[in-house]
Amino acid sequence: MERRIGSELAAGLRKRSLLLYDYALAVCEHKSIILADCKFEFGLLGDEIILIDELFTPDSSRFWAEEKYELDIEIDSMDKEPVRTYLLSTDWDRDSTPPRLPDDVVDATTARYQEIYRRLTEPTSYGFTAFQPIKY
Repeated sequence: MERRIGSELAAGLRKRSLLLYDYALAVCEHKSIILADCKFEFGLLGDEIILIDELFTPDSSRFWAEEKYELDIEIDSMDKEPVRTYLLSTDWDRDSTPPRLPDDVVDATTARYQEIYRRLTEPTSYGFTAFQPIKY
């Protein structure tokens, strides 16, 4: 990537990515959540690096409950996995409009989104609630 965009821009993206990830990791650790992965989408506004999409949501990240984590088993993640699993089980060609989601898939996905929201925003005994602004 550095060859394509230059070392200065690559270093700036790396720095911001690591700061964002470390911050979210710390929040999740205090909430007994494993931040399994996440993605960031950056852009440029003039010469300034900006975020151009949501981050740390069930659409852009994979969250696991610490108490449910075990090695070598499929983790019940708090994200859009029920939608992904359902669509892969259909004959949808990924080019046309996807099939309508059954109510049970919608309900399961909604429950996961509500659970991660509750866990991330619920106050803790030391007063930490959710994400606070960061400076870089």
